[in-house]
Amino acid sequence: MADTVNSLAVRVHELLVAFLTHGSAAVGSAGLQDVVARARALGPDGTWLVAAGHASLAGLAIARGQADQVVFHLDAAVAAGFNDCVALHSAPVRPLHADPRFRALYQRMRITAADLDEFLWLHREMQIMAQEAQTARVDNIGRLDTGVSLLPQAPMPTREPNTPGVLITRIDLAATQTALQRAALKAEFQRSSGNTSLSLIDDPWDQTRALRDAWHADELESRRRRAAEARAFVERPGADTTLVPCPPLGSISYPGR
Repeated sequence: MADTVNSLAVRVHELLVAFLTHGSAAVGSAGLQDVVARARALGPDGTWLVAAGHASLAGLAIARGQADQVVFHLDAAVAAGFNDCVALHSAPVRPLHADPRFRALYQRMRITAADLDEFLWLHREMQIMAQEAQTARVDNIGRLDTGVSLLPQAPMPTREPNTPGVLITRIDLAATQTALQRAALKAEFQRSSGNTSLSLIDDPWDQTRALRDAWHADELESRRRRAAEARAFVERPGADTTLVPCPPLGSISYPGR
């Protein structure tokens, strides 16, 4: 089957989910390098996926403590259109701010105020999702019911971005949502099946508490769903769409920091 932009975007998503689920040790760079090569073959339409592949390879290099590889892949990503200046203010990247090579590639990036708004929202949502997942794990400790609670997600922005780099970070958020939801569902199915087994052998089973736990869990899930819907990205009226240099290094506060 011939590669398409959509098929390669799905492949990047799959690789990022694997990285978030199993860590850098379990995910080699070969898959992402293959994405870069196949995206280049698509011509101009695939350029942003070349950037996505290199940005993800930089993420692997960060996890492995390979500073030179981080700079190499970020430089290639920026050349292909990567411009997520918010990501470059995250804690793992900040030690590179003093590197002249990093500063040079950062200064080449261009962005619009409207896209910067979305980048900030996307990274904030990644942080919120991680916090929600942790809270849900704590809330589900000791539940006796057999229901399975989902991890609600805010809807992905649908605006037409001014720069294709936004599409890369949308994949990052989608991968984060998928990885966290899969982990939550796995834990929920284990708890549910365990409670089902216990209810068959434990006499007397506290059915009253199980029903109360189920009601409480449903209420919490409803609250999280409403909160996720309320977090949907809303474009700022009048946000500038002119391409300008990214804000100076150190001037962006990474969401959740």
